[in-house]
Amino acid sequence: MPLIEVNNLKKKFPGDVLAVDSLSLSIEEGEIFGFLGPNGAGKSTTINILLGFVSPTSGRATVLGQDVQNEFAATRKRIGVLPEGYSLYDRLTAREHIEWVARTKEADDDPDSILRRVGIGDAADRRVGGFSKGMSQRLAFGMALVGDPDLLILDEPSSGLDPTGMQEMRDTIREEANTGTTVFFSSHILPEVEAVCDRVGIMSDGQLVAVDTIDTLREQVGGTARIVLTVDTVPDSLGLERVDGVRNFGVDGKEVRVDCHNTTVKADVVRHIGEHADITDIISEESSLEELFNRYTGETSEAATEVAQ
Repeated sequence: MPLIEVNNLKKKFPGDVLAVDSLSLSIEEGEIFGFLGPNGAGKSTTINILLGFVSPTSGRATVLGQDVQNEFAATRKRIGVLPEGYSLYDRLTAREHIEWVARTKEADDDPDSILRRVGIGDAADRRVGGFSKGMSQRLAFGMALVGDPDLLILDEPSSGLDPTGMQEMRDTIREEANTGTTVFFSSHILPEVEAVCDRVGIMSDGQLVAVDTIDTLREQVGGTARIVLTVDTVPDSLGLERVDGVRNFGVDGKEVRVDCHNTTVKADVVRHIGEHADITDIISEESSLEELFNRYTGETSEAATEVAQ
């Protein structure tokens, strides 16, 4: 049975604002699921419904086998949450925060072990009011891990982290998934999502416009496939404009960059260039998640770039 099951979910707010429109979604145990969409797409409303904080206007959602509109407090103890815009208590230490969450979940986790796991073990007895944004984010992530949750819901989990912190968080997320924990991962940092998620769902104007693996989404939209070839000498004319499926190309020194309609065109490009020059190296690139996001949501390239940052 899926760990999260959503059927024809709708949520209207006053003023006929339709935040979530006919959302259906199924997420399996142990899956790392990326949840994407521009601001106002309905992501936060969906998360609040899954946590039982907001009631849907119609439709049904079950989490860990429990209908979120029924008594959900006991089930919520099995969920670890790192919300966007969380608040910490400046006068409490990092250890005291972990102890507080453990009491509310009736868990017996060792606070020091949790803090070491998220990389702030040496700050266990420091008051959080003096923490940097990155340290606060690590602590909030540690609080979500308390109680060995069956489900982790992470909203912008990499906010404020440096590249090392991001990598460490990715590793921990994968460790959790390998033990059967399901991870529901909402983020504006598209490369981060692409690096860690098994599947992604893309929201736009309250609707789920795409859901699948990133590779499958690439195939469905026919995203650009780039190939970069290094040659010994670039001839005066490559003639790539005569190769079917080539969108555009450019030359930088001894590198020839070619954007193709799809992956199958790459072989034709290699054969064609090989007839005109000696190829010394080939690098193949797929369309990025940023490009897929842009195509599915209709965002401009500038807006998609903002989401990726």
